[in-house]
Amino acid sequence: MSFMTMNMFAPRIWGFDRADAEWRTAREAGWSRADLAWERLMEAGCRSVEKTSDRSLFKAASRCFLAADLLARARFAKGDPRRATAPAARWRLNGTERLRDRALREWGGVAAYIETLEIRPRARSSLFHLRMEARHRDTYHANLRKRLSAFAAETGETLKGTGAHRHASRWRGEKPTVFDDTRKLLSACLLIPDISR
Repeated sequence: MSFMTMNMFAPRIWGFDRADAEWRTAREAGWSRADLAWERLMEAGCRSVEKTSDRSLFKAASRCFLAADLLARARFAKGDPRRATAPAARWRLNGTERLRDRALREWGGVAAYIETLEIRPRARSSLFHLRMEARHRDTYHANLRKRLSAFAAETGETLKGTGAHRHASRWRGEKPTVFDDTRKLLSACLLIPDISR
């Protein structure tokens, strides 16, 4: 399927307005159009699922997740955990085991991905906290990696069917304001619809 065809699935998500502040910030941080488009497609799919409990009305979500899946396979490198998220979301919608198997295969390299994350400085509530992070950067990064590993483990349990975790409903609270690799990983962990299988 071409990107032109995917554009029909979600034109407002693919269309980036020059006045779009989030897009400008993401670009300045080094994100590609594909990075933000994938995130927006997954968010739109999760919102569609939240709006209804009738599985027959999941068509809009399914289209968003399919477009995100195609985009991830075309634009994201092997080992990027976002390549696992859209097939996992599609599996949650329709129960197709081959999608879950593909998601599990793609998720297999998440531990190595976490070790190579680029972590950018966060906004801090005070100059004291900013100085503490600067002084103890390695400790802050180690703690953040530990926390991200816990999210990744929960997602792995969900994919294996051994855990009943909330994902999409946690995204709004956990979504980083910084456009770095931690945001990519958290989106991979949390942009899976909260549907019990």
